[in-house]
Amino acid sequence: MDIKELIYIYGRNAVMEALSTRPDTISEIFLSEKSNDSHLKDLIQKTKVEYSILNENHLPGNLESHVTHQGVVAEIFTEKLMLNYKDFINELEVTDKTALLIFGEVQDPQNVGAAIRSAAAFGLSGVLVPTHNQAPINGTVVNVSAGMTFRIPLVAISNVNTTIEDLKNKGFWVYGLDGNGEISLPDEPFEKATVFVIGNEGQGLRDLTAKKCDTLLSIPIDERCESMNASASVAVALYDWSIKKK
Repeated sequence: MDIKELIYIYGRNAVMEALSTRPDTISEIFLSEKSNDSHLKDLIQKTKVEYSILNENHLPGNLESHVTHQGVVAEIFTEKLMLNYKDFINELEVTDKTALLIFGEVQDPQNVGAAIRSAAAFGLSGVLVPTHNQAPINGTVVNVSAGMTFRIPLVAISNVNTTIEDLKNKGFWVYGLDGNGEISLPDEPFEKATVFVIGNEGQGLRDLTAKKCDTLLSIPIDERCESMNASASVAVALYDWSIKKK
């Protein structure tokens, strides 16, 4: 994932979220000349973001014509949306109520977006995203996250295993989510600053990544179901962590 590229988000809710919370990430807004959305127009004017007329027959960024853009598309600087890991971790105040999520080569942007939304919903301090072998932050991710990509820090990391080692040195306890994990999620008290690592949808955690984790957590499910998908597993684990930290 090139953190210097531009991405395109679309739809009123996603664009309004970007304008309301992170207008600094927006390069340009493309708005339908037929739009009568006074709230959206007022916010564009207030934030002084550059805007152009949307050509609905040729959407910017080579977006597919069938996307539900609702007459508005925003061009986003990914470089501004993604934070540098060293800057982020040096400024982060770490307590036993701090938690982070690391993506371990998650490929489906739907899972990435849903997991980011869960991370925001349950109070995590950041989501760490590898720059290689990982679904990038794009318009689909932003839309699925319901705009939470603009509300929770997204942090670019070059290597999952190196990052895990660094976080352990800073006092974090690292949990890998694994269907065969030795500790059942309800039995874990989460007594330290916490990192959750979610692996690839098909192969799960890489072997070396699993070995780097302090604990592999499993989620107890009914015998009728073989496994849960990545984003559902993240949501369950983060909810369990959040209620134990209240």
